[in-house]
Amino acid sequence: MSRSRLPNRAITFLAATAVVATTAGIAAASTAPASEPEKTARASASSGTLISSLKGWGRMDYPDAGQDIQVTVDAHATFEGVGWTRPDKAWGTFRIYHRMPAANGEPELVNWGDFKVDCLTSGGPTATVTGRLVRTGGNVGAWDDYLKRHVRMGISFYVAEGKDSGPSRIGLSGGTEDGEPLLSKCMAPAADAKVIKGGYDLTDRAPAR
Repeated sequence: MSRSRLPNRAITFLAATAVVATTAGIAAASTAPASEPEKTARASASSGTLISSLKGWGRMDYPDAGQDIQVTVDAHATFEGVGWTRPDKAWGTFRIYHRMPAANGEPELVNWGDFKVDCLTSGGPTATVTGRLVRTGGNVGAWDDYLKRHVRMGISFYVAEGKDSGPSRIGLSGGTEDGEPLLSKCMAPAADAKVIKGGYDLTDRAPAR
């Protein structure tokens, strides 16, 4: 299959998420610096190291029920006190997997990418993970250019707990195109897509042992 002429169904998801990524990047660029009171509060906060982690696998709801989008994550971060909103260290991996079934004489299309985590933030039942693309696979080659530039993507998570908390949700950014600003660390769109199978385990800033 030619990589330069993908069927429309192979690029629908990628194009949609690219728009979200651009929006998230603009939002990051427009965020004002922390005010002096905020800096003072953070400086006076507890200096005990805290740890966040997010692990799991989930299948994401998508308007085209025949398509399969999965997110696997194993991300970790440390924070130097309760007043810190960004981690001083983050590590781990996540994978975005997208499969489109065979249709109209075309073969099944698969695209996936592995990312090296560079930020994990968490608060209550929510978390945001970002990372740079380090490996791709499948039979589409849709992210080959992203891999060359080690594009950053972001995922937001809402991890539901209890019967009245609703379904868990995921929000995916896409990859920025050549010449566009790189998505900022720790940024991702709202977690708007339901997790229809699987689930995630989130530890929000627990004291380091």
